[in-house]
Amino acid sequence: MKWRITFLIFGFGVFYFCLSFYLYNIQINKNGEYIRIAQMQTAAGGVLDAPRGSIFFTDKNNNQIPVAMNKSFSVIYAVPDEIQKSLASSTDSVGAISEKLSVIIGKTSADIEKQLLKKNDQYELLLQKADDEIVSRIQALGVKGVYVVSKTLRYYPTLDLAAHLLGFVSPANDKESTKYGNAEIGRYGIELSFNDTLSGKPGEVDGDNLIEPSQGGDVRLTIDRNIQSQAEDILKNLISQYNSPGGTVIVEEPSTGKILAMGNYPDFDPNSYSKYEIKNFLNPATQAVYEPGSVFKILTMAAGIDSGKITPSTTYYDVGSFTANNMTISNWDFKTHGPYGRVTMTNVIEHSINTGAVFAERKTGNDIFRNYVAKFGLGDLTGIELPGEVRGNQNNLKKGKDIDFATASYGQGVSVTPIALISAVSAIANNGVLMKPCISYGAKPVVVRRVISEDTSRAVRKMMVLAVEKNVLADIPNYSVAGKTGTAFVPNFGGKGYTEKVINTYVGFAPAFDPKFVILIKLNEPEGNPLAGQTVVPAFKDLAQYLLNYYNIPPDQLVQNSGQ
Repeated sequence: MKWRITFLIFGFGVFYFCLSFYLYNIQINKNGEYIRIAQMQTAAGGVLDAPRGSIFFTDKNNNQIPVAMNKSFSVIYAVPDEIQKSLASSTDSVGAISEKLSVIIGKTSADIEKQLLKKNDQYELLLQKADDEIVSRIQALGVKGVYVVSKTLRYYPTLDLAAHLLGFVSPANDKESTKYGNAEIGRYGIELSFNDTLSGKPGEVDGDNLIEPSQGGDVRLTIDRNIQSQAEDILKNLISQYNSPGGTVIVEEPSTGKILAMGNYPDFDPNSYSKYEIKNFLNPATQAVYEPGSVFKILTMAAGIDSGKITPSTTYYDVGSFTANNMTISNWDFKTHGPYGRVTMTNVIEHSINTGAVFAERKTGNDIFRNYVAKFGLGDLTGIELPGEVRGNQNNLKKGKDIDFATASYGQGVSVTPIALISAVSAIANNGVLMKPCISYGAKPVVVRRVISEDTSRAVRKMMVLAVEKNVLADIPNYSVAGKTGTAFVPNFGGKGYTEKVINTYVGFAPAFDPKFVILIKLNEPEGNPLAGQTVVPAFKDLAQYLLNYYNIPPDQLVQNSGQ
């Protein structure tokens, strides 16, 4: 009996010794390894990721509409360490597994194999936002070390609506992960420019303590979901009708600079951005320049009138062409119409006479004209809260050649961004005051400078209204509408001169003398090279009518019935 007790004591002693050694080995010798594994597994499940803030549009009733939010998705990831150890006693290979995974998730087998061969690696992302079919096929493979987890990721419920404006998110790279952890970070658009606000602070594993992540802040925009949708529909229909490679539409509130809509085509779906080329992600409204054509004539007139060099009723005699520096330019309709003879500056805007704009610029003077172009902000960044904004180019005006100033007077040889152009025209609509374009809801309106006087603003607006009434196409019954077309030839990039392709632009606002909105519509290279009056003007009218109805803006030009 005594030997049995001795045996039990000895046996339990050995057991506790082995247990103590095992615990010592785990907690001391392999402590770092297990912490690393725990951290990787925690990261895989997104436990450490800071919930990203949402992005909202705002409608006319101040309702918030989510356009970028978080949603649960299936994520497929691999643990290379585990895969490599499981293959040690298997006839399979990393290359063979990579081939099988490649067929299902759509990545090249070489890229997958590179991931799976990493040493001491507990986490490699294979696919985010996997659909149910892919998940089923992955699970059917039964590869040890390949897992499917549910993780909260970015979702854009409005799909391609305002895609360039919103941008998208993608996983942080190695350098970025030191600040943002394994969370997704902003690329392009609002997601990038407000990334620090939206990101929050990732959690941490500190020994056996879990520090919870901090929620990112929300961002609310001035964009109206209804206006944005209507504007993009009109733009896409226009592009389809004229087989155009692209275009832009912007709606701005002139008194505050608030951007109510900003759309471009071609666009993309930020939910599946990897399917598109990188060039699709740049925002043409702020990151591309073009020569605007005759829209520029209203700025030329504004400069001349405000400087006191001309008035709307100033006359000149048009012979249909102008020559300077051994170069001759003609009116766009010279072959069909011939010279206009004696006309006023108002007639110049009504008929969009190139030589009339040249006359106005020459009467104003090159230095004064150049200074007004600068005051309108066309060579500066507008400062809109979007990444990568570029400047327009008026370098031709620095050279001082008469022909350069002549062509600039009607918008050729100088380039602008659409956002800078609509801001300049909005200054005319806003009694001569240039506002900083704003996209963040609740931001205080910022006055940039006064560009022209109230009297000049009203005079130019009246000229624009008469142009609309004369040409009828943009006219809306019972409303005063101000607008100007632009049909510009596309430069021969890499060569000299211009191609036969054109870009159509229309900028207008209503009611003309108390404007609630300014609209810019730009159509790139429409098939058949039609004039702007045939393309963007009817599109402007459709959008303007929608806005007048949407805001319930009362008519400002009611016509009295003669029988009453």
